[in-house]
Amino acid sequence: MRAGIAALVAAYVLSQFYRAFLAVMAPVLKTDLGIGAEDLAAASGLWFLTFAAAQIPVGSALDRIGPRRTAAVLFGLCAGGGALVFAAASSAWQIQLAMALIGVGCSPVLMATYYIFARTYAPAIFGTLAGAVIGIGNLGNIAGSLPLAWAVESFGWRETLVALATVSLIIAGLVALLTRDPERVEGQARGSVLDLLRMPAIWPILAMMSVAYMPPAALRGLWAGPYYADVFGADTARIGQVTLAMGLAMVAGNFAYGPLDRLFRSRKRVILTGNLICAGGFLALWAMPAAGGWVTPGLMVLIGLTGATFAMIVAHGRAFFPPHLVGRGVTLINLFGMGSVGISQMITGRLHAAVAPVPPEAPYQALFLFYALVMLAGCAIYLLAQDRTD
Repeated sequence: MRAGIAALVAAYVLSQFYRAFLAVMAPVLKTDLGIGAEDLAAASGLWFLTFAAAQIPVGSALDRIGPRRTAAVLFGLCAGGGALVFAAASSAWQIQLAMALIGVGCSPVLMATYYIFARTYAPAIFGTLAGAVIGIGNLGNIAGSLPLAWAVESFGWRETLVALATVSLIIAGLVALLTRDPERVEGQARGSVLDLLRMPAIWPILAMMSVAYMPPAALRGLWAGPYYADVFGADTARIGQVTLAMGLAMVAGNFAYGPLDRLFRSRKRVILTGNLICAGGFLALWAMPAAGGWVTPGLMVLIGLTGATFAMIVAHGRAFFPPHLVGRGVTLINLFGMGSVGISQMITGRLHAAVAPVPPEAPYQALFLFYALVMLAGCAIYLLAQDRTD
């Protein structure tokens, strides 16, 4: 079981890489293919939207056929295949198709891991294990920053994508060989997502998930690159340094949040406090968009650190799910988290294009304010949530 979890975590590292690497690829794709920020926002949005759309069938597959086949087949065919499509792309629509395929391929790996945790380990440590996986997975964020910038400059972006496709196929094979499905429970084939949606306690948690992951993921995965290039004239190496710092903060945040529900005997207070601070970071970027120096990267690090509540929110929701609906439950929460990122990328791409770049930071001010306001709205709804720990 441990070897299988290690293989799934390796796949999740690549999942984190694929959702974040466009920020560093932005300058070279603009130079080679003429692809601008709005096209990249659409490509990033499609990754998250296809990822989210896959959650319902993935959740059913986890409960019905188990995590091994679900994760191995989708990750190998779609993530590996999508990376090859990306490597051969010559236009914006091909980049967008590649990102959509990769999104489907990455959709089962984290939830397969969480499914095994929920069915195998004590409920009280679910939040710690879930946070640790995301913390390790965020190494993909780090790989998608300065190391990716170095690889692109040293070998070329197409060659780098071919190498990533090869690694994806190897990891999919390891998942198939090493992962073991937990024992099935009575009634596992019964029930549906509708049974979960009839639970009033779930709705404030889904509202929080819809706005908690989206802003830091969008900033790290897409807008950090264009923001630094347009406002500060940064090159690929400098963008890699800034996104590396934010990625490290996200790693630290996920490990830090893991045990806090047991320390403070509350998941709700931990999640609410973290997201309010994260919203404050976006408001500070809105107020000081051209500060530069240590201020701007410091605020991005704060956002990455405090916005890492994803696993804690999943743990909060999982506490309400019956055993035979765990797979569909965790994927439902994931759908709201990932789907909101995809929708927001489409919205913010148009918002960025609609605001005149005079001064150059003006479009990014609009984005930062948008993210701050949606986070505050989600926190207001989450105040109605029922707290529950294990």
